[in-house]
Amino acid sequence: MSDSKRDGRTANRRSFRADSRAIEGLPVRLVIALVVGVASLSVMMGMIGDIEGLAATEVDAQPQPEVTTPGEQSIDVSVIDPDGGRVADATVLVRSGSAQIDGVATAETNEEGVATVDVAPELGPNQPDGTLTVDVKPPAEGDYVDERENTAVLVVEE
Repeated sequence: MSDSKRDGRTANRRSFRADSRAIEGLPVRLVIALVVGVASLSVMMGMIGDIEGLAATEVDAQPQPEVTTPGEQSIDVSVIDPDGGRVADATVLVRSGSAQIDGVATAETNEEGVATVDVAPELGPNQPDGTLTVDVKPPAEGDYVDERENTAVLVVEE
């Protein structure tokens, strides 16, 4: 390498290292851009959440009775929205939990939002209690979802 090339690179390195102006303003500008970006994003997400068409409504299943005994019986399950309104045309599924039933019991809610499910829960030997799980398949014509866990039916030995 020639001495002129070496001296030119060395001079550039020295002048860059000695120049603190570019480094001073850069972190402050990045922090300002980040704060403004996060604030703008939170405002936009708030606007999207307020739009009815994009919001999903969580439904909940309320079985009656919540506590039952082994043997054949019917359980009424109300499907309700967060405002307390009943949801018609939803499918209710009752499955074995720690208490056992044969297969999966299903029923559809009527106009009042109530489904009657026939089950015959059984407990194992030396098992004082168990549960049946309740799931809801919301109707297709609404913006309903069932993502949270619903109230389970408790089965207790008499």
